[in-house]
Amino acid sequence: MNIPAKVKQEIAELRRHLEYHNRLYYTLDTPEIPDADYDALFDRLLELETKYDAVTPDSPTQRVGDKPLDQFEQVTHELAMLSLDKVFGEQDLRDFETRVLKRLDSEDRLEYSCEPKVDGVAVSLLYHDGVLQRAATRGDGITGEDITHNVRTINTIPLKLDGKKLNGRLEIRGEIFLGKDGFERLNRRAEKEGSKVFVNPRNTAAGAVRQLDSRKAARIPLQMYCYSVGIVDSIPLPNKLSEVFDLIGSWGLPTNPDRSTEQGIDGCLKYCLGLQEKRDALDYEIDGAVIKVNDLTTQQELGQNARTPRWAMAYKFPAEEKSTTVLDVEFQVGRTGTITPVARLDPVFVGGVTVSNTTLHNMDEIERLGLRIGDTVIVRRAGDVIPKVVKVLRPKKNKKAKAIKLPKACPACGSPIEKDGDVLYKCSAGIICPAQRKESIKHFASRTALDIEGLGDKLVEQLVDEELISNVDDIFALTSEQLIELERMGQKSADNLVAAIEKSKQTTLPRFLFALGIREVGDATAQALVAYYGDLVPIMDATAEDHEQVPDIGPIVARHIETFFSNKENRALIDKLISHGVNWPKVEKADTQALQGQTWVLTGTLEAMPRNEAKALLVAQGAKVAGSVSKNTDCVVAGPGAGSKRTKAEELGIKIIDEAEFLSFLDSLK
Repeated sequence: MNIPAKVKQEIAELRRHLEYHNRLYYTLDTPEIPDADYDALFDRLLELETKYDAVTPDSPTQRVGDKPLDQFEQVTHELAMLSLDKVFGEQDLRDFETRVLKRLDSEDRLEYSCEPKVDGVAVSLLYHDGVLQRAATRGDGITGEDITHNVRTINTIPLKLDGKKLNGRLEIRGEIFLGKDGFERLNRRAEKEGSKVFVNPRNTAAGAVRQLDSRKAARIPLQMYCYSVGIVDSIPLPNKLSEVFDLIGSWGLPTNPDRSTEQGIDGCLKYCLGLQEKRDALDYEIDGAVIKVNDLTTQQELGQNARTPRWAMAYKFPAEEKSTTVLDVEFQVGRTGTITPVARLDPVFVGGVTVSNTTLHNMDEIERLGLRIGDTVIVRRAGDVIPKVVKVLRPKKNKKAKAIKLPKACPACGSPIEKDGDVLYKCSAGIICPAQRKESIKHFASRTALDIEGLGDKLVEQLVDEELISNVDDIFALTSEQLIELERMGQKSADNLVAAIEKSKQTTLPRFLFALGIREVGDATAQALVAYYGDLVPIMDATAEDHEQVPDIGPIVARHIETFFSNKENRALIDKLISHGVNWPKVEKADTQALQGQTWVLTGTLEAMPRNEAKALLVAQGAKVAGSVSKNTDCVVAGPGAGSKRTKAEELGIKIIDEAEFLSFLDSLK
C-alpha cells in the first residue's frame, strides 16, 4: 500500500516517542508521562499501522507475542559463548591476577570491569544496522536456540538501537532475568488465579525464554542486563569494556547500574565484598560478581582456554540453595492457635548458616510440593530470609515414603482442630491452650506491647509451668514473695520485676490494642484505629463495616477485629486489666490525617525510636509506608547507614529528611 509521506512521518515519530518512553519506564524507572498518555500514543500507532499495512519487525506494537511455534530452530554461535571459571574467596581471586600478570609478563596494576553476576539466562542478541535480527540462548556455548519471538516481548530490550550510522552487525550478550518485584507480582497473580506458583526467579525466566508460545512469555515481566559484545562488523567500539557499556547504554541497551571499574585486585575484592553486603537489597537475584580485565586488547592477548576466557573470573557468593533430606514433620501451635507444619531436616549449610528445620507454612504447601517424609528436597535461604523448601527432588527414589498428615487434635492441648479460612487450621481452645497461653503472655509483655522489662520468654514459660500465671491479667497480681521462690530469682530481681509490672500499667492505647494480640493487628494498624476512633469503647463496639473505613484496614482485618471484641471472654479480660490499673492518656481524635495519600520510606538506623513505632506514627497520619523507593514516593526518612534507597531517592529527586527533621515534622502535626 502506498503510504502518504505525512503518515510515514507520523508513524516514525510515534515509534521514536514510544521507544523513548519505554526506556524511561522499563529501564530507568523515570517515566515522564502517565500511562494514559502512553496508551494513547500506542493506540494511535497501532491504528496507523493497521490502516496502512505498515507493521515492521522493530515497531513497539510487536511486543505482545504471536501464535505458537512448532519447535525451536537451532542457532550456531559464530563466536563461542564461553563459561567462566569460579573463585570462592580472597586468595583464589589473588591467584587469578597472579596468573594474568604472569601470562602478560607484567607487574603493572591492571584495571578491571566489575559487575554483579545476575542469576538468569545467558542470551545473544544480533542487531543488523541497529535493528534486532535474532536472539538466541547460549545453549552449549556453540549451539543455542532461536528465541527471537520471546525476546521481542521484553520491554527493556530495544527492537531498534538509538544510535546514528549503525551500519553493520553487532552482537550483544547478556543475562535475561526476572526481578524480585516481578517474581512476587507473578506469584500473587498465580495465587489469585488459582494456578501453580513459580519456584524461583531464575527457573521462571529460563522457562519463559523457551516458550513456544510467545504470548505466554509476554506475561512474564522479564528484564535483561548486557555483559559483553560478540560479533562486531563495521561498527567502531571503544577499547575499554567499561566505555563499551557506556556507549551501548546510550543506544538504549540495558546495562547494569551496579557495575564498577576498579584498579587492581584489591579494588575488585572491595567491590565483591560490598556487593555481597547489599545483595539482599538489590532488585534482582545474584550469585556472585564477575571480574573482567577492562582493556579489550589485553583480553585478546590473554586469550582463552577450551571453555573459559583467561581474562575473566566469577567470584561466587555462598550458595543459597542446597539439597537435603526431610527427616520428619512436626506440627507447632502458634500464638493465635494456628497449626503449622515444620520440617525437621538433615542439617545443611546454606545461605551462610546451618539449617536443620524450616516451616512448611500449611497443608496446601505440602500438597503443592508433593512432599513426604524421607524425600530429598531443595532448601533455599537468601540473606536473612527464613529457609524454605522449594522443590522435591527424585520422589520416586524415596522407597520408604511416609505421607504427612494433619493431626486430628491440637498437639499442645488435645482440643479439636478446625479450618480457618482457605488453607489454615487452628486449635479451637483459644487462651486455655498451653501453647497459645504462653505465646499470648510473651506477646503481651514484649517491648512493642506493654514493654514489661525483665519478663522475657523463659520467665513467662517458667511462670506458666509453675502455675503462677495462666492469663495476662495474672501478671498484675504477682508479688515479690511469689517470684523469689522461682529458680535463679533473687530478692532484687523480684522487686525489679514487680516495679516493671507496675510501671507497664502506664501505657498508650495503641500499645494496649497491639498487646491484646488481635489477629493481623500490628502496631501500625493499632495506631490507625486509635487515630480514627479516639478511644477504646468505640473500637470495641464498632462493626466490621465501620472498621473498613479506617485507612489501610481491609475486610479481613476488619472482621478479625469485630470477632475479637464480640467475644465475651475477651471483653471480660479487658475489664480485668483495667481493674488492675492498666490505663492510658486520653487520645484526641484527629479530624483529618495530614499525610493522607502520601507514600513514605524509612531507611537506615533510627536512633530515637524503633522503626515500627515510626511507621505506626506515619500510618496514623494516613501515610502508606513502603519498603522501596519509586517515582511515587513522597518522602524518604534516612537515618545513619542509609544505602541504596537513599541513592535512588536522590536520583529521582525525592525529598529526603534525617531523623531530627522527621521528629520535628511529627511534632508539628500534633
